[in-house]
Amino acid sequence: MGSLIKTIKNFLNYKDLLRELVSRDIKLKYRRSFLGYLWSVLNPLMIMVIMTIVFSTMFRGNIENFPVYLFTGQLLFSFMNQSTQQAIYSITGNGALLKKIYLPKYIFVFSKITSGLIDLIFSFGALVLVMIFTGAKFTPYCLLFPFVLIQLYVFCLGFGMFLAQANVFFRDVQYLYNAFITAWMYATPLFYPIEMLPGWLQFIVSHFNPMYLYIDQLRALVYRGTLPSAYTVVMGVVIAVAVLGIGSFCFKKNQDRFILYI
Repeated sequence: MGSLIKTIKNFLNYKDLLRELVSRDIKLKYRRSFLGYLWSVLNPLMIMVIMTIVFSTMFRGNIENFPVYLFTGQLLFSFMNQSTQQAIYSITGNGALLKKIYLPKYIFVFSKITSGLIDLIFSFGALVLVMIFTGAKFTPYCLLFPFVLIQLYVFCLGFGMFLAQANVFFRDVQYLYNAFITAWMYATPLFYPIEMLPGWLQFIVSHFNPMYLYIDQLRALVYRGTLPSAYTVVMGVVIAVAVLGIGSFCFKKNQDRFILYI
């Protein structure tokens, strides 16, 4: 408990640095862009339109209001993908700075995941536009979406820290992860209903795919207009906390050796 309190106090001491790093990441992403932050809305919107055109003919009879179904999954998976991809390079990419001054190394992972979260929140504006355009029903349950984002944010923090520390020692991680994330995307019901999968595969996806748990929660709130099942909520929280614990443990255990490899 004492170690946890010390870590929290140390983190609070560097909250201004975190704010600056997040601001830098967001500004760099849209630097020299005419539309700037509007791309947070336009980019996922254009991807959704393309994927809807491609996949709606395949699943038109199986999924009602396919654009909203697709978009709710796409937004969360894109956030996880992009933020963890950035987190992989968060330590090796700041090696020169870490060699000059002392900084809590995890702050760089936090900045990448947090800037991705801010981008995701902007992107929810595109989801609102899609829901209005397609005549989707807005319910009070939609207001509970931050609870899902908190779970996913915690999950990505833990996963990002694990990937970042692993990439310091094994640079192959960045290449393996590209193949892994592609397989993960197709194993997650983003553009197809889970009922299309064989029974045994449905069980694996619904019980062992964290992204399915978070996407299904958001779809329950926004797409189906109901509360998510207790199972998906409990498992989503448990997995998020467990991954954060594992990622933090591995990161803290190896961080003193980073300087020898970056």
